[in-house]
Amino acid sequence: MTLDLTHWMLLSALMFSVGLVGLLTRKNAVALLLSVEVMANAVNLNLVAIGQHRGDETGQVMALFGIALTVAEVVVGLAIIILIHRLNKTIELDEISEL
Repeated sequence: MTLDLTHWMLLSALMFSVGLVGLLTRKNAVALLLSVEVMANAVNLNLVAIGQHRGDETGQVMALFGIALTVAEVVVGLAIIILIHRLNKTIELDEISEL
């Protein structure tokens, strides 16, 4: 069985959906950050699959830039979560009243 573009798109859509459900249902700040990462990885998978389908490396280059952006997002997000934990002693978003 060979995997074509449709299979990769379906896998990417499933990953994005799982991330979106996690983003909408979780109340923990780390879980929200993880859900956003799953969604970003779904987008990167789409970019690579489309680039492979077209026969060039453009999708891989764009995915590398996307990975670099998500790394920066994780660093900033974790720094904010650490500061919130220091101030409020919790990372549950329902219990936080101010930033």
